[in-house]
Amino acid sequence: MKIIAGLGNPGVRYQWTRHNVGFQALDHLAELKRIVIATRRFKSIYGRGRIGSQEVLLVKPHTFMNLSGEAVKRVVDFFGASPEDLIVVHDDLDLPLGKLRFKQKGGDGGHQGIRSITEALGSNMFLRLKVGIGRPPEGMDPADYVLQTLNKSERVDFDHVASWAAESLLVLLLEGLPRAMSGFQRRITLPSQSP
Repeated sequence: MKIIAGLGNPGVRYQWTRHNVGFQALDHLAELKRIVIATRRFKSIYGRGRIGSQEVLLVKPHTFMNLSGEAVKRVVDFFGASPEDLIVVHDDLDLPLGKLRFKQKGGDGGHQGIRSITEALGSNMFLRLKVGIGRPPEGMDPADYVLQTLNKSERVDFDHVASWAAESLLVLLLEGLPRAMSGFQRRITLPSQSP
């Protein structure tokens, strides 16, 4: 079983913020594979299904971002999974919007959700899918930037990026990490950038 955890903050207030792109990517993946994310347990909401021959659990922690590890550890422990069975989808300030990057193990890069998961599991041996959100404007606090509500044009761009991330997860599960890395780790053109 593969556990795919998309990170975000619960509640309508945070739905259209940069920090919630992990939730959005999971929603797109669930729609593509007709997996219903509705079961509430383990401080999460999740859905179970199959992608190819792989059984998957799509998990949205319903703690706040900096406590994501509490929820993820409960899920991993209950299903008898290991950190190597976990894929975490999260926002990344150091990548431009429209860019994805897969990363196996390593540090948290200052991301509170990844730090929480690493500490809770006592391991950094999980795969991350980093979804670029770009840097805040000069003088803006990064914490304010990631929690800022997106305007209509930005929402269209983020939805496009979340869909791209979901497709990369499909390729990862069906064809493996090298194929997903070669096919999706390039920057895409956003709807707002189209002529």
